[in-house]
Amino acid sequence: MIKKRFVTLLAVLLIGGVLHAGDVATFVNLGFSEDSRVFMFGQYGVDGESGAAYADLFTVDVPANRFVSDGIQRYRPERVVEATQDGKGALFTLLRRHTGLAERHNIDHLETGRIIYFALNESEPKSRLSFRDHETDRRYDLQLHQSARGSGDSLRARFHITLETTDSSGRTREHTVGLPEFDRDGVKQYRIAQVYLSPDERSVVIVVEMEYPTDGGTNIRYMVETARLH
Repeated sequence: MIKKRFVTLLAVLLIGGVLHAGDVATFVNLGFSEDSRVFMFGQYGVDGESGAAYADLFTVDVPANRFVSDGIQRYRPERVVEATQDGKGALFTLLRRHTGLAERHNIDHLETGRIIYFALNESEPKSRLSFRDHETDRRYDLQLHQSARGSGDSLRARFHITLETTDSSGRTREHTVGLPEFDRDGVKQYRIAQVYLSPDERSVVIVVEMEYPTDGGTNIRYMVETARLH
């Protein structure tokens, strides 16, 4: 029995060592405002190096595609969590500390919009996506433009997305979202992870996954780009 427990403990430690080579944040859709003009989301996880939980809270002006005032909030407790914990408690704490932010923008946590695209775990990010929303019969064509340069501490990458929508009558609209000339330090590449329609179906929220290489693996974090459809 003692030997079996030792083997089990050793396996857990080995798995933990692999996980600590990098970590993948969990994205959380926290809802839209009553008028669908503000979107709130969060991410949380356990830092692969320190073993401490972390959480980020973001609030976005959807038509402007930028953060509202005080729209970026972070929580970095120093306490190391148990190996079985996923860090969501850090997000709960962050939300409790900033309830006024959600109240000020009338965020309804039940109004999360409707997801119209979800990426599978493909090995490489797709540069082009095409899909149809069968509820509205609108077609979406997205192209992810990205480039990276440098290595190690000088690694950085930029991206933007061209979005074309075609409605049931054949009318086409084009949008460009993102900052084509803005480099993010430490990012190796980007991936379109999810796409949501706002509750009023007048806007889209594009969830973008960012890959940050570490000494022994990759950290995954999230951001969003938004576009007004009409």
